[in-house]
Amino acid sequence: MDKVGRYEFLAEPFHCDFSGRLFMGHMGNHMLNAADFHSSARGFGMKYLMTIKRSWVLSRLAIEMTEMPQQYTKFNVETWVESAMRYFTSRNFAVVGTSNDSSKGEGPRVYGYGRSIWAMIDTETRQPTDIFSIDNGAINNWIVDDKSCPIDKGGRVKMTDQAQLVRTIDTFYNDVDINGHINSVKYIEHVLDLWSLDWYKEHQIKRFEIAYVAEAHAGDKLSFYREKSADGEFCVRIVKNSDVEVVRSKVKFV
Repeated sequence: MDKVGRYEFLAEPFHCDFSGRLFMGHMGNHMLNAADFHSSARGFGMKYLMTIKRSWVLSRLAIEMTEMPQQYTKFNVETWVESAMRYFTSRNFAVVGTSNDSSKGEGPRVYGYGRSIWAMIDTETRQPTDIFSIDNGAINNWIVDDKSCPIDKGGRVKMTDQAQLVRTIDTFYNDVDINGHINSVKYIEHVLDLWSLDWYKEHQIKRFEIAYVAEAHAGDKLSFYREKSADGEFCVRIVKNSDVEVVRSKVKFV
């Protein structure tokens, strides 16, 4: 079995925006699915971990796209483990076309890349647990240190007290995932809803970063604070129930 996993997806029309291209949230979801397929096939996936009261939790995700796949387009998400430490592991992604462009003598189209950081937690205590305790550290057998992921790692999202409250929302059943907290992808969708449809008619998302600071649950109220940090770049802070920060995010538009 290869160390790099490759999984085919389809840009389904109902997963695409008004421009006919895949939503960023659905791209994130495909990456997380690829991560699960890859880890499950190699013995350290969610299905097995749940039997021993363990789970993977996404800590950071950065996605940088040159373009999004158009509706009905098939594409591959490649994923591999870049490194592993006791409590965190780094996993990368490449989004590529499903076939070579032989007429131009080129390889598959590259749509973009992703970088992620994951923690393993005890599902009863909700505390980080030792990744190397799983099958005597078998994750080390799958580390790939010679495959390029040519985008920056997600950095610390710095914000000031000048950030403006844009919106406060309630959370419900559809916001919650298998771990019992607000779904990672739902945060992406909620953040990107802070800009209007007219804005997206003039701007394209170039890079999206998100860092998960604390858990939120159904019934929590989420408040979104936004601050412009550079030309075409914005930072977002999400606070639950008025006082607990749960997420920071950065979005770059072109």
